[in-house]
Amino acid sequence: MTYCVGLKIDRGLVFMSDTRTNAGIDNISTFRKMHVWEEPGERVIVLMSAGNLATTQAVVSLLDERSKAAADRVGTLLETPSMFQTAKLVGDTVKEVIKTSSPDGQTADSYFNASIILGGQIKGGEPRLFLIYPEGNFIEAGEDTPFFQIGETKYGKPIIVRTYDPTMSFAETAKLLMVSFDSTLKSNLSVGLPLDMMFYERDTMRVGYRKRIGGDDPYYRTVSDGWSDALKTAFSSLPDFTED
Repeated sequence: MTYCVGLKIDRGLVFMSDTRTNAGIDNISTFRKMHVWEEPGERVIVLMSAGNLATTQAVVSLLDERSKAAADRVGTLLETPSMFQTAKLVGDTVKEVIKTSSPDGQTADSYFNASIILGGQIKGGEPRLFLIYPEGNFIEAGEDTPFFQIGETKYGKPIIVRTYDPTMSFAETAKLLMVSFDSTLKSNLSVGLPLDMMFYERDTMRVGYRKRIGGDDPYYRTVSDGWSDALKTAFSSLPDFTED
């Protein structure tokens, strides 16, 4: 299991992912789930993945390999004319990998499934955010749905829904996502530290602030402890409904 969030605000895009993978309680590993392609001044593309690790690694490896040789870049991540075409390319790659891995082809309940959050901006277009399904089709974030989650989503979603505002600063968004991840970490052992976080500021066409957050990160500890203390204070101040 995993937990990844891509969120769209007025200032740009914010991405956060955990790094835990597990195939049983005695086989837990750490793998990066956030991948970035950048052509400074021209495009920034960010991909986060959840699902079968072999499938997601194969998807990322294919996209990366096909983008490295300049002579072979036609139709690759570094040559797509729009973020929509980029999402279509990634969806087609997901279908390609799952089809070769699974004799039954790509299905949402396949053992070889993969879900992807894709975001970024290409010069001449707006920052865009997509959720790509195992079948290769996708949807785009908008005003009504300004964020996407993949993996273990249920524990962290209520916090985002209650607090999100499109005018939030990057600092406020980072705090929001840390609370969302902290709640998920404490509720599900299949999601774990360290966390990867990245900001993309609209129209900059370059990777912004990027950080790996471990359990000893002072700001993460402050947010985690502050959130716990705030919940305890709120709980203790509630009236006792057992009294007449």
